[in-house]
Amino acid sequence: MRNPHGFTLIEVMVTIAIVGILAAIAIPQYTDYVTRSRLVEAQSKLSDTRVRLEQFFVNNRTYVGFTCTQAAVGNENFGITCTTQTANTFTITATGTNKMTGFSFTLDDLNQKTSAIAAAGWSNPSPNNCWVSRKPNIC
Repeated sequence: MRNPHGFTLIEVMVTIAIVGILAAIAIPQYTDYVTRSRLVEAQSKLSDTRVRLEQFFVNNRTYVGFTCTQAAVGNENFGITCTTQTANTFTITATGTNKMTGFSFTLDDLNQKTSAIAAAGWSNPSPNNCWVSRKPNIC
């Protein structure tokens, strides 16, 4: 009688089934984690732009004339625009590009934050007074 070498078909199939179940759980969790890490870029850019706008206002006593547009370049996931800019008010918008298309966040001169999300599996918070940072619509 020969000594058996290797694995039986049943052992291989059970191993593949276990790996498949683990992958079905781990891959979506990892994808959400990566998306959440990209959302920080928008929040950081909005906050940085707000600080620069306030510095401009201190120097000029108006928000008009501040160059706000920052297009997303390379691997960046959000571009910044000022959609409303008057002498005493502003609204900054971060719009998702590349893998973050469907995400949009705003910040105004009163520090009011809003989210506009059209990405699959994500939704807007209720009430919409914050930046969404994770599913399901948690700020």
